[in-house]
Amino acid sequence: MGELRHAKVVGLNAHLHFWGMRHRAVGMRILFLGDVVGRAARAAIVSQLSDLRQAWKLDFVVVNAENATSGAGLNAAHAKAILEAGADCITLGDHAFDQKEMMTFIESEPRIIRPLNYAKSAPGRGARIFSDTRGRKILVAQVLGQVFMKRPFDDPFSAVDQVLRSHPLGGSVQASLIDVHCEATSEKMGMGHFCDGRASVVVGTHTHVPTGDAMILPAGTAYQSDAGMCGDYNSVIGMEKTEPMRRFITGMACSEG
Repeated sequence: MGELRHAKVVGLNAHLHFWGMRHRAVGMRILFLGDVVGRAARAAIVSQLSDLRQAWKLDFVVVNAENATSGAGLNAAHAKAILEAGADCITLGDHAFDQKEMMTFIESEPRIIRPLNYAKSAPGRGARIFSDTRGRKILVAQVLGQVFMKRPFDDPFSAVDQVLRSHPLGGSVQASLIDVHCEATSEKMGMGHFCDGRASVVVGTHTHVPTGDAMILPAGTAYQSDAGMCGDYNSVIGMEKTEPMRRFITGMACSEG
């Protein structure tokens, strides 16, 4: 499936939307942007994120960018552009290393987080403590789900539990955000309740479709099953729609001839 190359981007218009969630943690303004898909979304972030930071007086910005390069993975140049535009942290997902240069780039760029429960031999880290604009500490971590995913991954719950036990709210960190990158909303909801009261924000990614269930859980954690995507919504989950439509209609993976 090809990425959209000619999407019109004028502010936050009907063609390209930023889906995110702002949460106050000890007076901290956090913006989370769901899966960045392809060229159009990268262009919108580069042109608009700085203005959003000022307008919303943001303290910290997290961007999931695992589909930013041609819809599959993230290369070094595109990662640098998103960080220079105003992202404080980039999370990835199951396509973390589709762009091979990320295998080495992630070791030299600490602001990029790959899933905690990826292969044990994977480069990079799945959690890290950052500082916001006022020096307050925020933990960002990511896990991959297990339900309906193409590859088997290690248990995400035990991986998150270990990190949250090591970095309790009000102790070593003033805020924490968990990016749950998985297919099943039930698994994401389970993670939300598992982290309730122990994390500031639990937000899902991966499906590219925003859910309407943003809520504050009983013990105070902000939760949304999926933040959706930054991408062209006149598409199929951010991709140029002709090819995926052909595959659905014909049942064939590749065109003949």
